[in-house]
Amino acid sequence: MEPSDDQSPRETSRALDIVKNYFRFDRRVFFKKRFPIATWLPKYTFSTLFQDFLAGFTVGLTEIPQGIAFAVIAGLTPEYGLYCGFMGGFVYAIFGSCKDVNIGPTSIMALMLQEHVSKMGPDMAVIITFLAGIIIFVLGSLNLGFVVEFFSYPIIAGFTCAASLQIASTQVKSLLGIGGKADAFLEAWEGVFNNLDKVRLWDSILGLLSIMFLIALKEIRRFGTLQYRADWSRDRNIAGVFIFMLSLARNALVVIIGTLISYNLRDDNPFKITGDVKGGFPPFAAPPFSINYNGTTYNFGDIATDYGPAMAFIPLVAILEAISIGKAFSKGKPLDASQEMLALGLCNILSSFVRSMPITGSFTRTAVNNASGVKTPLAGIFTSFMVLLAIAFLTPSFYYVPKATLASVVICAMFYLFDYDAFVVIWRSKKLDMVPFLVTFLCCIFISLEYGILIGIGVNLLFVLYGSARPKFDIVKEKSNHGGAIFVITPKDTLYFPAAEYLRDTVLGYDGDHIVVVNGKYVRNMDVTVAKSMAVFAQELSERRQTVAFVDFKPSVIEVCVNVNANLRAYFRDDLEQIVGGQLHIQ
Repeated sequence: MEPSDDQSPRETSRALDIVKNYFRFDRRVFFKKRFPIATWLPKYTFSTLFQDFLAGFTVGLTEIPQGIAFAVIAGLTPEYGLYCGFMGGFVYAIFGSCKDVNIGPTSIMALMLQEHVSKMGPDMAVIITFLAGIIIFVLGSLNLGFVVEFFSYPIIAGFTCAASLQIASTQVKSLLGIGGKADAFLEAWEGVFNNLDKVRLWDSILGLLSIMFLIALKEIRRFGTLQYRADWSRDRNIAGVFIFMLSLARNALVVIIGTLISYNLRDDNPFKITGDVKGGFPPFAAPPFSINYNGTTYNFGDIATDYGPAMAFIPLVAILEAISIGKAFSKGKPLDASQEMLALGLCNILSSFVRSMPITGSFTRTAVNNASGVKTPLAGIFTSFMVLLAIAFLTPSFYYVPKATLASVVICAMFYLFDYDAFVVIWRSKKLDMVPFLVTFLCCIFISLEYGILIGIGVNLLFVLYGSARPKFDIVKEKSNHGGAIFVITPKDTLYFPAAEYLRDTVLGYDGDHIVVVNGKYVRNMDVTVAKSMAVFAQELSERRQTVAFVDFKPSVIEVCVNVNANLRAYFRDDLEQIVGGQLHIQ
């Protein structure tokens, strides 16, 4: 039946409509995707507001003491821990897509700054915040979040364990009242053992009691809850809420109690205290691209040289922390990793204008947020307001915060950050993965975090490449209907160039009056190197008067092979049966 004259224009119009629909730009969908606040804000209620206020207030009680402690880890003065605690909450409330995530200072980010801040001063923290924000934002815009997939579980676990152990070690001197700074693991413990005669009794007692207090309050949370339980009495439910809130506010409580004790005993001066904390809000200004520190001026080239690989790894670790935390608390809902990266990038870019150090998702505070019943990212704004209130009114009181108390907050946080299960899980699951895990762990401790990650990734990639170079083959011996043996070699996965020689050696290993068949049913793809290797061993077997055939390969793989060597087309067969039946004829 011939098509009518008007059918062709109709079909052309339909095709154009399909193309238009495919490329149609839906502004409303795009707006809600890039501004997630537009999704939940129209449905916001007063009860939701109360839940978010409660969660934001509770997280603020954790963030303020943690921020001060983390600033000290980075080698910054305490006010920087507050500067990095408020801008992220405002920005993430607009652009963030996970209600539970809290963006702010973290111990690992602080530790990665320590060495650089000690060399060139606090401006180093501000400039890397801006640069990290730009890098994260660009990676999110280009949907390049897959780069964090190079961080396997053994690498992440090794890095986390090393970082937590190193951070805790650097706080031991403050816990015991010993003066001086310690930037590295060995240096920290060397400083402790070389100065045992300088240990201060009351600092040590306060620090150890603070740790016991924090652990006790952490563990009693199991006896409380914010949810009403029908099997509990009214008084038991009230007690449950009180216990739960007491546990969540433990960091703030221990700092408040330690400060009150220090203030009341100020005339006896039994503790080493934080000292002057700069009051007032930070100036809103662009981050500096040249630094003058201790009479020396450093340009941007000097700054970039000093950071070295850390300039790449700080944003990557920030992405890794934020995305992994977001996925952990998304409760089965899909997480838009690109949007999270855009939000995190903007958080860092804008925070750099208020003298912040790099910020990212905090697992501890996100867990507190979730446990407090947070409903939307607006809770982060309430947390930010608490930090702003602390900057405005509480900075004079931070003068009397004992260093031992801050050290106890950090050490307890690191105790729970250390991934104890990693050793058991990796050993039970795949003992070979202990190699990249231990390499990362030891290199992060004894060399540096940046090079530790880099070396760990390199070792892990060697294992991946070795697996590609030695793919698994199923080798089965069949019997031909006309006598003789047929060896069927079946690669269990795609073949890439590292496997070329291994495949050739395997095939050529079957010498004698046999037929060798390579079954490609599992080979999804193939590169030129393997195709050339197949052409070589096919020719070599022909010269040995042996027969070789390639069976069940995908058309795309056959095309690669034929484009490399047109003579290979004669070796491809549709199925194994015609070979077993003796119907194989190759010119």
